[in-house]
Amino acid sequence: MILGLRTAIYPVADLDAAKRWYGEMLGQEPYFDQPFYVGFEVGGFELGLLPGGEAGTAGPRPLWGVAVIEAAFARLIALGATEIEPVTEVGEGIKVASVRDPFGNRFGLIQNPQFDPKAVR
Repeated sequence: MILGLRTAIYPVADLDAAKRWYGEMLGQEPYFDQPFYVGFEVGGFELGLLPGGEAGTAGPRPLWGVAVIEAAFARLIALGATEIEPVTEVGEGIKVASVRDPFGNRFGLIQNPQFDPKAVR
């Protein structure tokens, strides 16, 4: 079952510059800061920065929250989606995956035990 939007990821070519700009724009430091990913908490949701990316129409990647990512991923595949990124542990108990739906759209999933639905505004 899809629980709701959790994260929007923005690919960036220069992670340090993007971290500074988004930090200034948001008025806060990231809560998750690694060389492979930087995450900011924004109104109960996450704005993420992914290094090595290229901005454009393929840019932001929403991730839809699920309780058990392996089951949700398998269900999407069973419904005709094709794998883009397999279920991957990215740290601190957070898992992500993505598929291409039958219409060619990217559909991302996230299982994030740190997500607090009470913080959503």
